[in-house]
Amino acid sequence: MLKMLKMGSRRVPGLGGPPGPGGLPVLVLISCIVGRFSAVALQDVTADLFGTENYGTVAAFGDFNSDKQTDLFIIRNQSELVIFLADVKIPYFKPKFNISKDSLPRDSIITSVVPGDYDGDSQMDVLLTTSPKLGEDTTVFIFWGNNQTLDLGSRLELNKTFVDQPLVMDFNGDMIPDVFGILKDGSTEVCLLKDRLVEWYKALSASVKMRVPHSNAFVDLNMDFTAGPVPHRSQVSDDLFLTTQDNHFETWINKQGNFSREEILPTEVPRGSVIVGQSSFVDIDGDGHQDHLLPVCLDEACRSSAIYLAGQRNKEWVTLLSDFQQGETKWGLVPGAPGLPLALHLGDYNLDGFPDALVILRNSSSRAQRAFLLENVPCSGSSCPSVGRTFRVHWDQSDMGSIPQAALATFYDIYEDGILDMLVLSRAEGKADFIIHALKNNFEADAYFVKVIVLSGLCSSDCPQKVTPFGVNQPGPYVMYTTVDSNGNLKNASAGQLSQSAHLSLQLPYIVLGLGRSANFLDHLYVGIPRPPGETDIRRKEWTAIIPNSQLIVIPYPHNQPRSWSAKLYLTPSSIVLLTAIALIGVCVFILIIIGILHWKEKKADDREKRQEAHRFHFDAM
Repeated sequence: MLKMLKMGSRRVPGLGGPPGPGGLPVLVLISCIVGRFSAVALQDVTADLFGTENYGTVAAFGDFNSDKQTDLFIIRNQSELVIFLADVKIPYFKPKFNISKDSLPRDSIITSVVPGDYDGDSQMDVLLTTSPKLGEDTTVFIFWGNNQTLDLGSRLELNKTFVDQPLVMDFNGDMIPDVFGILKDGSTEVCLLKDRLVEWYKALSASVKMRVPHSNAFVDLNMDFTAGPVPHRSQVSDDLFLTTQDNHFETWINKQGNFSREEILPTEVPRGSVIVGQSSFVDIDGDGHQDHLLPVCLDEACRSSAIYLAGQRNKEWVTLLSDFQQGETKWGLVPGAPGLPLALHLGDYNLDGFPDALVILRNSSSRAQRAFLLENVPCSGSSCPSVGRTFRVHWDQSDMGSIPQAALATFYDIYEDGILDMLVLSRAEGKADFIIHALKNNFEADAYFVKVIVLSGLCSSDCPQKVTPFGVNQPGPYVMYTTVDSNGNLKNASAGQLSQSAHLSLQLPYIVLGLGRSANFLDHLYVGIPRPPGETDIRRKEWTAIIPNSQLIVIPYPHNQPRSWSAKLYLTPSSIVLLTAIALIGVCVFILIIIGILHWKEKKADDREKRQEAHRFHFDAM
C-alpha cells in the first residue's frame, strides 16, 4: 500500500541521507540475516492479469476511474475499444467499458487511442482516430467522460480530417490537450478544444509535408522548462519535433506566439539508412538533455540494422548499437508493418538511472521474431559512442524469448510498485487479434526510484462529481532531478511526460526515474509545464529532499504561479525497508520468547516453593 506523507525538507533516518544512529548496525544485521538479492528474471503473469481475455492490441494507458491504478485501453478486431480497469482480485484487469463499432461510422478501422481531458473538467475522455482502411485519411472522434464512465451518446467528431494520426499536445499552454496535424490540403493546423468547442488555427508559419507514419513529438529539447537559468531569448517555450518527407527532421520553437524553425538536432537521417523507424526521445546518458534515438535498417530486408543517437551537443549521429549477432545467428530489426512501424519502447527496467529499451528482432535465417531487452550499459574503447553508453542485448531472457512471433513489446508498471514490467504482443495463426503476454519484472537489487505524475490542476480541490483526478493523462510536462550518488558524484536525469501519442507510442502517463542504489534524498526535483504563446515567465517549480521510492503527484495550480503549486507524496516501501521490518519483528519475537521462558521458569520456581512451604512441619504450633 502507498502511504501519504506531507511534503517537507526534513530527512527521515533510514529512508535517505546518511544513516542515523543505529542505522548502520541494522543494515549490517539485515545483510547478515537475509543477504543481498540481485536477480534479473521475468515471470509470466498473463493468467493472473487477464484470465482468458488476453487478446487485442494494447493501444494506450491511463487511470480512467481515478483510483490511482493505471488501466489499459485495448483495440479488438480493429473496430472496438475495450477499457480494462485495474482491480485487486484475480484477474487483475477486467473489461469494464467498451466503444463498439456501432458507435462509429460503418467499416471504420480504429488506428489509435489517446486518453486525456479534452474539455477541462478533469475527467478522462477518450480520443479515437479512425480510417476507412490503413493509410487513408484519418478522422478524429472524442467520447466524453462523465463521472468515471463514458457518455457514448454525445461524441464529438472533428469537422476536418488529417492525412495521418495527429499529435496530441498542449499547443496554447492551457493544460487542455490539443490536436495537431496535417490536413488533406497540406496545411498544418491545430484544433484547440475548450468547453467542448472546436477552434482551428494555423500552427506553423510554413507548410510542412509530413512523413507517414510520422513520429512527431512535443518535448523540451532546449531545456528551457526546468534546467538552470532561463536562456537569453526574447521568448522561451515548447519544442515541436516533426518528421517530414524525404527523411528529414525539423524542430520548431515558439517565439513571440509563432512557431519558427530552428536547428537543434540533425536534420537528415544517418547515411546509408534505407528504412527509417520511429524517433524516440530519452536522456540516454543522464546529463539532463533529451537525446534523439532512431532505429534504422541498412538494407531492404533489414538484415543489417542499427540504432543511432543524436545528442544536442554535437548535432551528429553516433552508432549506439549495430551488432545484433548471437553466436552464429544474425538478428536484425523488423522493418515494420501497416499500423505497426519500427520503433523502440523505452524505460528503466533496472532503476539504475539510465533508460533501457525493448525491441523486436527477426532471425535472418529462420525469419522468427522475438522480443529482446536492450540494457543501457557503460562502455569504453574506440568503438564506444561519444556519450559513453551503449545498448547490450539480453540474449538470455528465456521467458521473453519463448514468446513466438512477437510483434510489439513495451514497459508497464503492472503492480504500481515503481518497477517496470513488460507487455509483449504476439501473432497467433488463425487469429486476427494479437495475443497479450504479461511478464513481471522480478528485479531485486535494492535500487531506488521516483515516480512523478503531473496533473492539469484545472479543478484542484473542487472537481465535478467530486472526483479527484489522480492520473488524467497530460501531455507536455517535463521533469528533471539532481542528486549525489553513493560515491559522491553528481547524478541527474530528465524525462518528458507523454511527448508522443501516435502510432502505438505506448508512453506511460507518468514518469519513472531510476536512482540506482543510492538511498540519498533527491537534492532537487524540477517540474515544468508548457506556457501560453507570448508568455516569457517560465512555469517551473523546484522541490527538495524528495524521499526515494516515492510517487509524487504534482498539481500545478494556478498555472502561472509556480510558488502555489502543491504536491502529494506517496511512499512505496523498498525491499530494504521490508527487510528492516522483518528483522525488527524477528528481534521483537525473539525477545518475547526469552521473556516468556524466563517468566515461565520463575512461575515454576514460585509454585515449587509454595508446595514446600505447605508441607513444612511447624514447631511453633505445638
